[in-house]
Amino acid sequence: MCSVRDTEGMERSCKRLDKRFVYADNAATTCVSSAVLEAMMPFLTQEYGNPSSIYAIGRRAQRAVEDARMQVAAALGAKPNEVFFTSGGSEADNWAIKGTLERLAPKGKRHVVTSAFEHHAVLHTVKYAGCDATYLPVGSDGIVDPQDVRKAIRPDTALVSIMFANNEIGTIQPIEEIGAVCKEAGILFHTDAVQAVGNVPIDVNALHIDMLSLSGHKLHAPKGVGALLCRRNVLPPNLIDGGGQEGGHRAGTENTAGIVGLGKAIELATADIPGHIARVTPLRDKLIAALSQIERSRLNGDPVRRLCGNVNFSFVGVEGESLLLMLDNAGICASSGSACTSGSLDPSHVLLAIGLTHEVAHGSLRLTISDETSEEDVDYIIATVPPIVSRLRAMSPLWERIQNA
Repeated sequence: MCSVRDTEGMERSCKRLDKRFVYADNAATTCVSSAVLEAMMPFLTQEYGNPSSIYAIGRRAQRAVEDARMQVAAALGAKPNEVFFTSGGSEADNWAIKGTLERLAPKGKRHVVTSAFEHHAVLHTVKYAGCDATYLPVGSDGIVDPQDVRKAIRPDTALVSIMFANNEIGTIQPIEEIGAVCKEAGILFHTDAVQAVGNVPIDVNALHIDMLSLSGHKLHAPKGVGALLCRRNVLPPNLIDGGGQEGGHRAGTENTAGIVGLGKAIELATADIPGHIARVTPLRDKLIAALSQIERSRLNGDPVRRLCGNVNFSFVGVEGESLLLMLDNAGICASSGSACTSGSLDPSHVLLAIGLTHEVAHGSLRLTISDETSEEDVDYIIATVPPIVSRLRAMSPLWERIQNA
């Protein structure tokens, strides 16, 4: 069993498939905790009313939705009427970007500033929105320079969208500084905080954030629920029409059970972030120190300004897909990048953006651990990865050429 503890010290568990199973892909998704599932169960069984209905069972569902809205708002330093539930982070990103452009384009503002290593939910949305876009570079450390943001802002800029923490290499961006630049320039600031919520403290007021996207399944809530936090005076036009839900701003019958789960999950995840960081960081650093001993290995992203559970390495002469398959055979779940692009043979756009060559980027490994990860899990990963890398290199013509060179 893998377990973490909630704010009352009660153990919540996620069932493992077998005794050799080590889950190290929490950036892709997390298990639904027992505390979250317990909160959801009434709304999957007897409390199944439609929140828009006026009879008692519907009113109880509506109260549960509003309670979750207050939980999300409290976790992020916002007001409940600034929280709008969505199907996840991707919908929230689409709504923030497309809606802002729709509202401001008639005023001549059709320019967006973003970064070259955003999640594809941002990059593809910006691309297909048909706007003019500036894609800021990131340094080899994976950090966006706030001064680059300042220089990129133009009179026709409608929005700046910079992710809070990168989903592949885990680097935490200088969001407060970027937010201050946007506030000074009078430009709306959106951040995709899907990876950051629950892992770093967030106060949208102190950080000058106008819009924030989050997703439940990254913090032990179910898949298919998320939220867009948005200041009421900058709320973009509707992305989904057809009903009066979410104050008339997002149509569709509310996913009551999922929303309740999100509320409970974010309450638990933000109750003791310093404690979470203190527990997970030593395990992360132990992994980094051990994998750094592998010949021609490279830690991707800043070693300090990164999420406490993120470890991303490239191994020269190794093909990432083969590495993942062999780790899977050993009972270790990992990835080579974003789960949304894991079926692609193209190298990670994030790793290319920080300056890696195609060959090196193809040999990447992302391990993302959590409170549920034990010291024994980390030791098993450390014992398993190096011999697999050696075996793959022994079969690699590229590695042979590198050695001969």
